[in-house]
Amino acid sequence: MASEEELIEARRAHASALRDAGTQAYPNDFRAHDDENASRARAVAILTDPEKRAALPEEKDLKGDEPSHHLFGRVVGKRGPFIVIRTPHGDAQALVRNKPGKGGEPALPEQDAKQLELLDLADHVAVQGPMIRTRTGDGAIRADRFHHVGKAILPPPDKWHGLTDVEKRYRERYVDLFASPAVARVFYARSRIVRALRSFLDGRDFLEVETPLLHPLRGGAVAKPFDTHHNELDMKLYLRIAPELYLKRLLVGGFDRVYEIGRAFRNEGVSTRHNPEFTILEFYCAYATYEDLMDLTEAMFRHVDAALRSEMHARAPEWWSERAYTLDEPFARVDMREAIVDRTKRSGGDLLPTPFDGALTRELLDDPTELHATIERVLHLPKDSHEAAVARLGGADRVQYWREARKLLAKSHTHGERVFVLYEVLVEPDLPKLYRSEDGSKSVPVFVMHHPFDVSPLARKSDRDPFITDRFELFVEGREVANAFSELNDPDDQASRFRAQLDRRTKGDEEAMDYDADYVRALSHGMPPAGGFGLGVDRLVMMLCGQASIRDVLLFPAMRPEQGTSERG
Repeated sequence: MASEEELIEARRAHASALRDAGTQAYPNDFRAHDDENASRARAVAILTDPEKRAALPEEKDLKGDEPSHHLFGRVVGKRGPFIVIRTPHGDAQALVRNKPGKGGEPALPEQDAKQLELLDLADHVAVQGPMIRTRTGDGAIRADRFHHVGKAILPPPDKWHGLTDVEKRYRERYVDLFASPAVARVFYARSRIVRALRSFLDGRDFLEVETPLLHPLRGGAVAKPFDTHHNELDMKLYLRIAPELYLKRLLVGGFDRVYEIGRAFRNEGVSTRHNPEFTILEFYCAYATYEDLMDLTEAMFRHVDAALRSEMHARAPEWWSERAYTLDEPFARVDMREAIVDRTKRSGGDLLPTPFDGALTRELLDDPTELHATIERVLHLPKDSHEAAVARLGGADRVQYWREARKLLAKSHTHGERVFVLYEVLVEPDLPKLYRSEDGSKSVPVFVMHHPFDVSPLARKSDRDPFITDRFELFVEGREVANAFSELNDPDDQASRFRAQLDRRTKGDEEAMDYDADYVRALSHGMPPAGGFGLGVDRLVMMLCGQASIRDVLLFPAMRPEQGTSERG
């Protein structure tokens, strides 16, 4: 078997020889106008449809007056006189002959035949001719013309099974896309999902706007930012964590319904759900509450899923057939504290026991002193005996999970933080098991409502219970995809919360926000009551397309630099 270096040299030799065949390795004389693009799309649609191609004539039955069709793209297969050409519409094959067939079937013109002899897998080519049905019942373009339109010097992945090295897949996404149609499908779907989000909001009189990516202050969410420096203004700037504070300024300005879809940046770790830059949808609706947004969110998710299904179901039916959740039934709406109590009561079966079973009631969760004492008592249980029980019931992974849970609880300093961490460690991992469809076969999305005030620095306090905020997070099959709340529009309350964030900063919290005096001034001009909503677009794509990692829905995810590839002058 030839080495990669030998294959590359052979391809370079073919590239040089193309001049004698009337073209060059990278010609610029092939143009695909609208007619040619439409012709290609029609041809692929017919050639890949069993019923339509069954009606095509065999080559021997061609009369010479059949319409000529265009097919162009990357060559991904060669089988005798047939080549397989990959296009954005799918793969289709062409019958190309550099000499007449045994039955006198016509060959390509001499110059075209010379170009065909220099063809390598992964080259870009264009053919033109009538459509036929082959002897095996497949469809093909019988090429009357063949043009080389682009040389590939590097050989493609073996046998076109795509890249199997995960790191290489993400780093060389350009190869991953053309070698793996299933990968490319996700990104076609992503475009359609974003289009459907826009159509849903546009249809409800929301105005799409654009706000700054460079912020003079860190704000809009609790997260560590990236920072940079503007030379001319000699000032420090931050890549935006979220567009929230600018969008709410527009509510003050009189735009009742606004939204933005764009990039946000958070200086955090990389995981299956986190990338330092990501796409966010935020919208704000005046004269609405978080309860109205739950209704709107359900409608939006169903609208987007229906739009995606109408365009992609035929190409990726498994995205629907393999779902562990359903969007067809009402989403569950649960109070955070009630969910904690419910979880500890339902331990058993596939819901593993927890150290808090039988110890938590709603009354206790509402009592700061008693809750703190209960948590302290659990934290000081003999660790070895508890972990042994956990290991018997859930294995090593569950032991590690409870070790991390103990650390989070030990670091919680306020009553609200303790309630939130109890929810995170007791309820959140089991949401898909706790909230099921009517027949029990699938999970349903869950709105987890009423987060403690302590962990919601921008949300509005509930008028009924000042301990909580009018907020929800939406989880689908255990993954958080959205966050929303009734917006805080009291400037004095907001100023107090900003000051509390600064106090956290002095205690070492790198994620705390700055005091935004201009935003407080904006609120002082009067912001209408409003509901605000944030959606992780990448996570929505993961959810709808059945992808396990955020890297699978980002064309170019964050990667460590590749060693030994830079070339410096």
